[in-house]
Amino acid sequence: MKPISQYQDYRLYIQDYYIEKKHKSSFTWRDFAKEAGFSSSGYLKLVCDGKTRLTAEGAQKTAQAMKLGEFENHYFLLMVEYGNAKTFEKRKRAFEEMIALGNAQKVNVLGGDFYTYFGTWKNPVIRELAPVMPHAKPSEIADQCLMEISAAQVVEVLDFLTKRGLLVKDKDGLYHQTDKTVSTGPMDVVPEAVRSMHRQMGDFAMRALEELPLSERSFSGLTMGIAQKDYEKILDEIVDFRRRVAAVVEESDETEIVYRLNLQFFPLTKNIKQTQKND
Repeated sequence: MKPISQYQDYRLYIQDYYIEKKHKSSFTWRDFAKEAGFSSSGYLKLVCDGKTRLTAEGAQKTAQAMKLGEFENHYFLLMVEYGNAKTFEKRKRAFEEMIALGNAQKVNVLGGDFYTYFGTWKNPVIRELAPVMPHAKPSEIADQCLMEISAAQVVEVLDFLTKRGLLVKDKDGLYHQTDKTVSTGPMDVVPEAVRSMHRQMGDFAMRALEELPLSERSFSGLTMGIAQKDYEKILDEIVDFRRRVAAVVEESDETEIVYRLNLQFFPLTKNIKQTQKND
């Protein structure tokens, strides 16, 4: 069974624990529930099937039944909190605690690096700037950013990027990108971080709209009435457009300025047909 830090879904962790235990003995869901002190013999099976969820008390009882150590027990409880959270902020806070707990134990949390990278604009921007500013001091890189960032934060970002292999530093002290682009990885791993990034970039877009001349920024939009089938077609067009833009970037051999492209496509009304059906 994988280390607990390689899980984010507490249901999957319980399921894998059960499978491993059953493989070694005649262990049943009834046995599992009994060891955890649940009156319903099929309760944990229902939890793993997504038909119910663990309460905070149930999480404690399940962790004890699995005989988890101090770190594993704490991590498991945070996983339950993360999986049960109903708001973005609560999920974000729980996952950040999971990462902090893993860092304190010097173990990698699944998706932790992706979360850290996409959690702030500083990482992708510095990753683009450092290679094209050879021998620049951290303060000079900071001054190049339109958004506020300190020299100390630049140092911290560079340290993270090099340790995680997103940048490499050669013998001459020059930074190089290991890849032209960085993927978000599985979206079920870092949705909170990506949402945070979109929020930050949305704020920067508003600043650009107010503060930059037309020659340095481009804003446009369409308000349209469409059917669901049109929505799917437009999504395909957006994906193709992003690929073409990425190809332009891949083929370019120089960087003069770091830009951000936001693509936003969202509803402004409820579904008319659905509303009429419900009336």
